[in-house]
Amino acid sequence: MYIAMNRFKVRKGEEPAFEAVWRARESRLHEMTGFSAFHLLRGPEGEDHTLYVSHTIWDSHADFVAWTKSEQFRDAHKDAGKGPSLTIGHPVFEGFEAVELADVTA
Repeated sequence: MYIAMNRFKVRKGEEPAFEAVWRARESRLHEMTGFSAFHLLRGPEGEDHTLYVSHTIWDSHADFVAWTKSEQFRDAHKDAGKGPSLTIGHPVFEGFEAVELADVTA
């Protein structure tokens, strides 16, 4: 399993607009081999921003790399950077290979 994350510092007051952009987008992730899940997470507030992270889960690093080189990726990101900036700086990417997995069962 491979987890791809992007951290965003969203300007104070722009949280609703940032979340609306994510809800309205057509990601096309579901079209990709190896895609398992997507999450947008809101984190702690700083003095001038709220931290968010987008989090995708893939079967493998190779599946994630294929996404980044795909027509679907280009289409999903075609409007990135257009309009007023809702964030402070660029997103920070972090990628993780699973070392150990545990599931909770009822």
